Amino acid sequence: MLYDLNAVIVGRLLLAALLGGLVGLERQLRHKPAGLRTNMLICVGSALFTIISYEMAGNVGGDHTRIAAQIIPGIGFIGAGVVLRERGTIVGITSASTIFVMASIGMAVGAGMAMTAIFATTFCLLALILLGKLEDRTGLTSRIMTFRLLAQGGRQFVERTHQIVQDGGISAHRWQTRSVGDETSVEFDADVTLVQERELLSKLSALGVHCEARPQKQ
Repeated sequence: MLYDLNAVIVGRLLLAALLGGLVGLERQLRHKPAGLRTNMLICVGSALFTIISYEMAGNVGGDHTRIAAQIIPGIGFIGAGVVLRERGTIVGITSASTIFVMASIGMAVGAGMAMTAIFATTFCLLALILLGKLEDRTGLTSRIMTFRLLAQGGRQFVERTHQIVQDGGISAHRWQTRSVGDETSVEFDADVTLVQERELLSKLSALGVHCEARPQKQ
């Protein structure tokens, strides 16, 4: 009997690790703050606390939801840790939301609601992958990008770059300009949609400028 119980518990923890790992892998591949290990451990931990809550109530009495109920405020502290205010913009909201959902999935696994947990994980992955691509393609969301440019021209090149950015209706900040040999390097941050990013890179490339854009973590 005890062997069967332990097997069930181990099975639930392994399922929690798998589900948390799937969502964590998606976050890791997109270079987000909360990646594979974070989501996996959160899901397993939530499942384990839920199991302990049920088992302790059955063995010594008391409310079987008492321990599990403390998971929610605890996860709130972790989620708050990945939300940052960076250069006037809030980043990390999606990562914090993912952590919150993974805790609920872990609790569902710990409570024996395997199919509910699997469905919720599938829905979460669809939202992160498919909706994320849809938002990028349609320009519904923006992200902070760091643009790096290198070209001949000195002051004239810098002024032309400023003009292109302004004409595109893009709010840029953290401008840094320096000389690199006979060339001038310009770096700045801008909150742009995918469409704006492509248009800006296209216009700058047309000037014979070597340019690249790198997303910041969100």
